[in-house]
Amino acid sequence: MTTLITDTRTVFSRELRPVLRDPFTIIFSMVQPLVFLGLFTPLLPDDSLQWFVPGIIVMSCLFASSMTGSNLLFEIQTGSHERMLVTPLRRPALLIGRALKEIVPMFAQAALIVAVCMPFGFRFNLAGAVLGLVVLAAFCIGLGALSYTLALASKNQEWLFWTVQQTLLFPLLLLAGVLLPIENGPGWLQALARGNPLSYVVDAERALFNGHIWTSATLSGLIAAGATAALGLWAGVRAMRNSD
Repeated sequence: MTTLITDTRTVFSRELRPVLRDPFTIIFSMVQPLVFLGLFTPLLPDDSLQWFVPGIIVMSCLFASSMTGSNLLFEIQTGSHERMLVTPLRRPALLIGRALKEIVPMFAQAALIVAVCMPFGFRFNLAGAVLGLVVLAAFCIGLGALSYTLALASKNQEWLFWTVQQTLLFPLLLLAGVLLPIENGPGWLQALARGNPLSYVVDAERALFNGHIWTSATLSGLIAAGATAALGLWAGVRAMRNSD
């Protein structure tokens, strides 16, 4: 266990170093969420930022974490991943360290989005926001691990990674009620939304950022994020162990 923790820390540091050297990548990844904020907010009722901003923070996490597998695809194509496999590092650490790295950009993006929106009237509860980021961190770890798993499965067919990622991305986003509320939709749409784990994460973030900590929405979001993290790490570690 000590060796696994040490190896995970080594991989985490290795993956985080390029982000710290070039933080512009975090800002660039926020362009799309900020565009959504600018275009959708004027169409929503007053005080809509309290409802909309937490969803946009989740959307930023969804976009960034779901694309991280492309970095692993690049390493596979250049031979860097193969060289990592023959090092003494434990294979589970190669996946866990990469997945944990997703937390740092997520925190930075959330802070920037909140900073941009506060002059326009957005207010948040500090304790709730911190707990919301913990929930979102668990979701980021799971989603990032699933993205790496997909990259390993499509290492010889890069188009497959982007096809699956883009096919799943926007249905998950829309069915989570990030941009528009699902409550007024038809029954079949609400049923699909209830089967989407991202829906519970979004509801939890809205409750937490507005200071409603002890609610069923918070518990449901925590369970959904934890289940996503567990599933992603299980699938990712298994895929990494079987990679060659």
